[in-house]
Amino acid sequence: MNEAPKESHAELPDEELIKRTLDGQTRAYDELIRRHSRKLHGMLIQMLNSEADAYDVAQESFLKAFHSLRYFKGSSSFYTWLYSIALNNARNFLRKRRREHSYSLDNDEKGNPLEKDNELADKALSADPVRQAQITDLRRKLAHAISQLSPAHQEVVNLCDIQGLSYPEIAKIINISEGTLRSRLHYAHKQLQGILADEMR
Repeated sequence: MNEAPKESHAELPDEELIKRTLDGQTRAYDELIRRHSRKLHGMLIQMLNSEADAYDVAQESFLKAFHSLRYFKGSSSFYTWLYSIALNNARNFLRKRRREHSYSLDNDEKGNPLEKDNELADKALSADPVRQAQITDLRRKLAHAISQLSPAHQEVVNLCDIQGLSYPEIAKIINISEGTLRSRLHYAHKQLQGILADEMR
């Protein structure tokens, strides 16, 4: 089968890449992976607190999405559908990990996910060590505060405040109404404010 050069896929919308993937052009799916893997991996790092585990779950999610692609109806964007798959896989992974051993999101050995996320790092701060130390300390406190929320509240804070997804996208990903999402996010923010106020004293 003759496929278009890989470079030609970069300009195509997700919908066309999906169509070509279903037509047997596997390079089109490679482009979907390239396009969405970084953001998906970032979301999973926040959830799993482990880059290695996030990578494994991301790969599992892309594989599952590939095998289920014929069922994608297009009622949401591809990455919203993909995130929904990844979120369910991450939840299952966490349940399995909790059964195997006691797990804490504030695990020093695995490190702080917010500190590891290169997208959150401001390289300009390197010239100002004092400011850099202040930002690092703030990120540490924020990550610790988020870790004290329930899993459901961690999810909405992660998807909204860290990943920057819209309310409609998040509601579809975690299968709740926008009203429920707003309420859950409001409660999570109030909890975070209280926790951070205590830590700032």
